Amino acid sequence: MGKTTLAKIVATQLERPFFTLSAVTSGVKDVREVIESARKQRFFDQKAPLLFIDEIHRFNKSQQDSLLGAVEQGVVTLIGAIPLGLIISFGSMSNWAPLGFLRPLLKNLPKNTKLTWWQRFQIWCYVDFKPIRIIVRFIIWVVRGTPLMLQLLVFYYFPGLVLGKNIWGGGEAGRFLASSIAFIFNYACYFSEIFRGGIQGVPKGQQEAGQVLGMTNRQIFFKVTLLQMVKRIVPPMSNEIITLVKDTSLSRIIALQEIIWAGQAFLKGSQGISGAIWPLFFTGIYYLLFSGVLQLLLDGLEKKLDYFKA
Repeated sequence: MGKTTLAKIVATQLERPFFTLSAVTSGVKDVREVIESARKQRFFDQKAPLLFIDEIHRFNKSQQDSLLGAVEQGVVTLIGAIPLGLIISFGSMSNWAPLGFLRPLLKNLPKNTKLTWWQRFQIWCYVDFKPIRIIVRFIIWVVRGTPLMLQLLVFYYFPGLVLGKNIWGGGEAGRFLASSIAFIFNYACYFSEIFRGGIQGVPKGQQEAGQVLGMTNRQIFFKVTLLQMVKRIVPPMSNEIITLVKDTSLSRIIALQEIIWAGQAFLKGSQGISGAIWPLFFTGIYYLLFSGVLQLLLDGLEKKLDYFKA
């Protein structure tokens, strides 16, 4: 249910060639090779290939320069991705206020000034009202406070009820796309709180040390805060990722044929196994093995980040 899978679905629906790169592991040579392959595809096919770049915000200047010309010429159509949970966490921590510039004026008020509760409320509305934070945290509250099964139903059926048209498309692919979007949005809200805790858990002295060294705010975030945040969030993220794997079984509520659906189909089959319980047993074994592999990979990642220990 990842970003790359979603991009592949988009490319399939648009009937376009698909290429993928990672800004972390791909160099300038890889970018140029993909562009050359896209040029050859474009020579035989009128539709521009889709190029998906994961973690696109980490592209350096040389990578950007090697890609910019191909995008401008229409050789490829660029799709970029950054963690949605990180964007939501930025929104939930936003301190932007439309009239925040008035705060210094309030500090000049005499200390013995007495204000009524209504006046205090008006001051908050004008000066300390932070719309982005309030809206984002309200969305997180709704998503975390309602059942995932209900959200799957809303994502799949609500657009058709309002627009009078099924935007997801028909068949298994449409249901898979709707369930993918629902899972991505739901867990992005959960991940955003983990990201927020990780970012705010980094001591402020680390940022101040970066400022003393002459680092910009961007450099402080990516080279100081983000690296320490990753180490802190791996254990809770591991828990949420494994839970996500098991929660995919809920997608059967919109008739998506997932593993448990297949197990029940065997259970109700007419080929001599009707009423047998072993198909459901094997679905449990599948989830257990898949979760075990994920656990090993995530434990390896946690050990790899042990160099952050004091």
